[in-house]
Amino acid sequence: MFRQWMHYLTPGPAHRGLGLVCLGVGHQDGRLPTVGPRTMQNHVAVVVTEGAGWFAEAGGAPVEVAAPAVLWLRPGVQHHYAPHGPGWTEWFVDFTGPAVTAYTELGFLGDGRPVTPLATAEPAARAIGRIAQVCRGGSPYVEVETSAIVHEVLVALRHARVDEDPGGVLEALARDACLPISVAEHARRLGLPLPDLRRRVRRLTGCSPKDYVLTIRLNQAKDLLAGTDLPVAAIARRVGYDDPAYFTRLFARRTGQPPSEFRAQRFG
Repeated sequence: MFRQWMHYLTPGPAHRGLGLVCLGVGHQDGRLPTVGPRTMQNHVAVVVTEGAGWFAEAGGAPVEVAAPAVLWLRPGVQHHYAPHGPGWTEWFVDFTGPAVTAYTELGFLGDGRPVTPLATAEPAARAIGRIAQVCRGGSPYVEVETSAIVHEVLVALRHARVDEDPGGVLEALARDACLPISVAEHARRLGLPLPDLRRRVRRLTGCSPKDYVLTIRLNQAKDLLAGTDLPVAAIARRVGYDDPAYFTRLFARRTGQPPSEFRAQRFG
């Protein structure tokens, strides 16, 4: 025996401009029937909160699934799965939209793996439950509200990954980002070969260590420009640049305006 509830939506062209749209949501519990083999036209995140089973993709060998975990059903890729004897509990959300490309590049959609173990499924399941509540409530803005929550689901699943930031690499880079040191020196401090650091940061953030550090520096610089009256030269030094002119050129190139203009608009 199993229990299930599901609801499907048909967002219009204007809703797809939101970046992500929810196409369906559901909750299933118990000895669910085997799914597939089948192929979907859109992405689906199946969050398994209790139980265990197996998952196979594109005719490959089955992979064991143990809660908490998320199954990533990708459009155009055949999949086949089922819980083991006692059954399992799952929450799922179907979604699509132009933002899927960015989420994929940033490693939020399984990092290429169809089954991702989680440290906890509670935040993602809770967010999917909120999508279900919106659908049950009959809001006139259901497509917009559910779209906003799909973003939350993907962020929650990323935070919950068992292998998220192994060794605290991103945390260490963020902590030392404003020190006037090279990426090679960051790697040395972390005890990693430089190519390994580049691969890890690319997998976790979708960008290079240099760009990751630069983003943190610029964010800190913006906070100082908007929240203090420190001279630009002093701010440049605080975020790791001894040459204020170079900092100004870099800031303008990346943000579209020089530091002085950014500050003037905030104090306007």
